[in-house]
Amino acid sequence: MSAPPKRSEANSQPELSDVAAASLSQEAIFAEALITSRQNILPKCLSAPGPSATQIEQLFRAAAAAPDHARLRPWRFVLVPEHKRAELAEVFAQALVDRDASATLAQIAAAREKAYRAPLLMLAVACLGPREPDVPMLERMVSLGCAIQNILLSAHSMEFGSGLTSGKAMSSARMRKLFQLQVGEEAVCFINVGSASTRKPANLRPEPTEFVSSL
Repeated sequence: MSAPPKRSEANSQPELSDVAAASLSQEAIFAEALITSRQNILPKCLSAPGPSATQIEQLFRAAAAAPDHARLRPWRFVLVPEHKRAELAEVFAQALVDRDASATLAQIAAAREKAYRAPLLMLAVACLGPREPDVPMLERMVSLGCAIQNILLSAHSMEFGSGLTSGKAMSSARMRKLFQLQVGEEAVCFINVGSASTRKPANLRPEPTEFVSSL
């Protein structure tokens, strides 16, 4: 399993020049290396072992550190343990049939199989209903995104692979029923975590000049 850079190795990362590295603390260098080396791993490439119970708690403690205007905690996560995967598989299959009555048996089987991939699977839920104070929905989604990213980076620091998955089934009434979503709650994506069997070559990252401007 490919591991994230260790603190002692971080100053050898190509993203930082020797001059830049010299002006940064070891913590800053490690954080830079951890963030820039994270990859999205397809669930089919994630296998056991997954995180332990202690490590899973650590992932959620990382999520709790996300920015949270007015402390609304406008998100929650729902674990899908092994003994519940069959129920999720059936939701994936039936949601497909609901959308496409002509779906083949092979397509339905492929939909079911999605529930059985990563050893750690959880649903990220956005809480967008009325709250006091009424923090805008976009701010709440930013908070959820930060919580998800914290989970992904924490998993990466533990040498696990991770990836996000979504799709048309997310808006299915069957999905809402299975996860007992309340009015104002939305299923956003699944977070998949496990041991990465394969990794892709590092993606090219955009240069800051490509997305930063000034007034």
